[in-house]
Amino acid sequence: MTILTEGKDGPVILSPEQVEELGQALDALRARVEADLGERDRDYIYKIIKTQRGFEIAGRGLMYLGFLPPFWLAGVAALGVSKILDNMEIGHNVMHGQYDWMRERGINSREFDWDTVCPADQWKHSHNYMHHTYTNVHDMDRDIGYGILRIDEGQKWNPYYLGNPIYAFLLMVLFEWGVMVHDLEADNIIKGKRKWSDLKPLLKGQGKKAGKQVLKDYVVFPALTGPLFLHTLAGNAAANLVRNLWTFSIIFCGHFPAGVQTFTKEETEVETRGEWYVRQMLGSANIKGSKLFHIMSGNLSHQIEHHLFPDIPANRYPEMAAEVKALAEKYGLPYNTGRFSKQIGSVWAKIFLLAVPDRFVKRTPTPGVIVVRNRKATEVGV
Repeated sequence: MTILTEGKDGPVILSPEQVEELGQALDALRARVEADLGERDRDYIYKIIKTQRGFEIAGRGLMYLGFLPPFWLAGVAALGVSKILDNMEIGHNVMHGQYDWMRERGINSREFDWDTVCPADQWKHSHNYMHHTYTNVHDMDRDIGYGILRIDEGQKWNPYYLGNPIYAFLLMVLFEWGVMVHDLEADNIIKGKRKWSDLKPLLKGQGKKAGKQVLKDYVVFPALTGPLFLHTLAGNAAANLVRNLWTFSIIFCGHFPAGVQTFTKEETEVETRGEWYVRQMLGSANIKGSKLFHIMSGNLSHQIEHHLFPDIPANRYPEMAAEVKALAEKYGLPYNTGRFSKQIGSVWAKIFLLAVPDRFVKRTPTPGVIVVRNRKATEVGV
């Protein structure tokens, strides 16, 4: 793995021995946390579930007074919080298998379904498998641009990308729908790399899940409020919009702010465990914030720790972060973190800058890291 762009003081060079030492230290951290999992973590996730349900009940109830603007706004806020908690701190984390060790019904990755239009099984394929296995690897990790955006210099510019800011805005507003169609690989259909016939089972699952969500949010619950049908429909739509804006922002802050690095398939071929860890650290970013901020982000404000330990309960990431940061400093690796305003600002700056041809934009060098790989020719397919 070689990151070619040199930083201000030249590239950091890690030997194979250093990389494996780092990997062993991170494995030891994982083992200590896994051994400590127990009642504390069980209580935490059930407390979050209870809170989420409380906000949903409050939001649904307030919609019966939706003809009064203060109550309508309060209902939207409560439903928005409920949907954010359901998607991020509960759904995302449970479907990663973070609580499978509890062996309890309704709180494991095989059974859980969330309050969004994307089928759980399709999300687990595109996210848990493709994204977390091939994090930031071009032509492998489809989260790089979501098949829509130019979000990295490694994506060759073409005139289509002049609309980059518009595509990003639409993806943000309709984020749950963008996540739903992600596994279809529509761009590969257009390029002829995938057949329409491949999509039939995916479309069937999406239709069933999306139909259920649309019926719930835009027919059943509005109908239950009788003459306030349109008020409730608008309130539910607004709550979904709040969730979409927040989720998009947190996810993009963790993956695409300034300093996050991407890789080629050749650079990541036949990775060792230590090299995989290094790639996760270079390809992720954190967001500073309060305890409440971390909860509302599903602890994806600790995206570095999440990419290192995706199946460890996310409530443990804040305490693991100090050790991960110390290891990064020990080995000279960047630990990308900053305020929300800084990270989201750099994301949107990239979206706008990458919309135009490279020759018109002056780039800021990314800190260089060179991982020396000790491979035999037969191991890399030469």
